[in-house]
Amino acid sequence: MSEIINKVVSHFSEHHIDVGLPTLDRPFGIYLWDVFTVFCVKSFGWDPTQFEFTSNEGLPFTTLNEVIIAIVTYYVVIFGGRALLKAVNAPVIKINFIFQIHNLFLTILSLTLFLLLVEQLVPIVVRHGILYAICNTGSWTQPIVTIYYLNYLTKYYELFDTVFLVLRKKDLTFLHTYHHGATALLCYTQLLGRTSVSWVPIVLNLFVHVIMYWYYFLAACKIRVWWKEWVTRTQIIQFIIDLNFVYFASYTYFTSTYWPHLPNMGNCAGEEFAAIYGCAILSSYLVLFISFYIRVYTQKGGSKKTASTKEKVAEQVGNAELAAAETTGRITRSAAARSRKA
Repeated sequence: MSEIINKVVSHFSEHHIDVGLPTLDRPFGIYLWDVFTVFCVKSFGWDPTQFEFTSNEGLPFTTLNEVIIAIVTYYVVIFGGRALLKAVNAPVIKINFIFQIHNLFLTILSLTLFLLLVEQLVPIVVRHGILYAICNTGSWTQPIVTIYYLNYLTKYYELFDTVFLVLRKKDLTFLHTYHHGATALLCYTQLLGRTSVSWVPIVLNLFVHVIMYWYYFLAACKIRVWWKEWVTRTQIIQFIIDLNFVYFASYTYFTSTYWPHLPNMGNCAGEEFAAIYGCAILSSYLVLFISFYIRVYTQKGGSKKTASTKEKVAEQVGNAELAAAETTGRITRSAAARSRKA
């Protein structure tokens, strides 16, 4: 084991990557951003330290036309594909292994981006406080924006979640289809609007996605887990926390800008359109996910308990009626026998 550790340390040293005890700037004991940079350069020839997000500069999905075309294409494919498969009465397409790989990949990707983002945010929050982190442009650093953009790109890959549902002939809910399309647009607006508070929803969303896609992977492997309901609960908790931060940031921005006589904490970085869209979409998510939870878990659980009770009552009633019938039968047969003897 010590030989393996020494080789790993030696390999990192060759690329000027320090390994040591956790510090404020290296909360995991190693600067993951450097490791990620080496990996990207070696694997793809792309240096993330040189990335800069600018619209209309040839980057994928950075213009409004590209985003709209991608989202419209998504809805055409899933609803058109579902109608086509139904029209030709196509059988369920078995792609379970691909579905497993898809979910495992998204689990690992979400975890990687989550750790990279946490590493960048810890020193900012500790040194400057939460208010600075969500409202100051100092939290809009080059590494953080790069992670934001990579997270944004994953939203287009996640659209394949619905494609898998269509191929497997599963039902498409409004929550699922609306959520996927709206989230891609949400991430795009926050990148354009440079909202410093963006890290709160993104960090929480990545954390939830680690849990969610890991659950989907286990389910695809036919492994049942007891915490299925907690996937939805965690999503609801996520949106409640999101909205507290986003509402606060939006409130202090608008009051300091237009109604300075009202209590506020000063200006908050970001464009108005991004703040308004973010508040609206996240609010709709919370309402939809709570409704989904009530419908699937609360009402379903209640109906199961009611059905179980009815079954027990019916069983008891049935047994009583059977006993009564048997008793009546014995009485009738006994009376008939006495009649014959007479």
